[in-house]
Amino acid sequence: MARRLGRNSAFDHAGNVAIAAAAGAIGWAFSQRAVFLLVPVCAALAVVATLSIPAQAIDHERARGAAKKVDRPEVTEGLGVLLTCRPLLVYALCALLFHFANAPLLPLVGQKLAAANKDLATAMMSSCIIAAQLIMLPIALAVGRYADSIGRKPILLIGFGILPIRALLYTLSDDPAWLIGVQLLDGIGAGIFGAITPLVIADLMRGTGRYNMAQGAVATVQGIGASLSGLAAGVVVDRFGYGAAFVGSAVAAAVAFLALCLAMPETATDEETTGAEAWQRP
Repeated sequence: MARRLGRNSAFDHAGNVAIAAAAGAIGWAFSQRAVFLLVPVCAALAVVATLSIPAQAIDHERARGAAKKVDRPEVTEGLGVLLTCRPLLVYALCALLFHFANAPLLPLVGQKLAAANKDLATAMMSSCIIAAQLIMLPIALAVGRYADSIGRKPILLIGFGILPIRALLYTLSDDPAWLIGVQLLDGIGAGIFGAITPLVIADLMRGTGRYNMAQGAVATVQGIGASLSGLAAGVVVDRFGYGAAFVGSAVAAAVAFLALCLAMPETATDEETTGAEAWQRP
């Protein structure tokens, strides 16, 4: 499963590179408004791709992580499992803090680049995105390859540890080449997080039948962190400047790293033991 999820994440990043390049080219050749016309086009292509998946190819019980027992075909835990699995709650908190720190960094960098290079704003933002996504692609494949052999937590600690460093590096220079270069580190941190999160949740929810629900719950918490960070970063920039916003993100990222290091256990468990059983033992 680790290898499959790693490949899925790699395809995701390859698509991001393609669309970022297309957006940059269209914005440079036509106008900033023309970039938004890509949205309905890509949405239509996504619908076509989804509808091309044969319905009979999906085992819904297996996909949701339901356990198969001798006396009954599938076992699905109640929704309460999301609140009783302590590592899931810890990981959700870490995800919230990670995205609170990470989400505003690219927009802030984009604003600085746009202020200094108004005519190339879209192209330079695309360069930032492409730079990070190109790093994420091999990172996702590496996560899929090594997550089973060295464990999930050591890989996560690398991803979480990169973020505060990256946030602080943004404060050292306003040079476009420097800002885009530092953005490469996002490929390591966010690349690891995106590739390994579904695997961590699969570890914790194995046998519960609530894998998809847990993914949605963690994604919701991530979204809360990301949305709140945009407001917080905007207020800080308005009152204290970009440097203070980057330092604030670094502090939040450091707290996320410490929480992961101290409170999050390794989630790789015996395949024969369900995630719920493993984490609800006294």
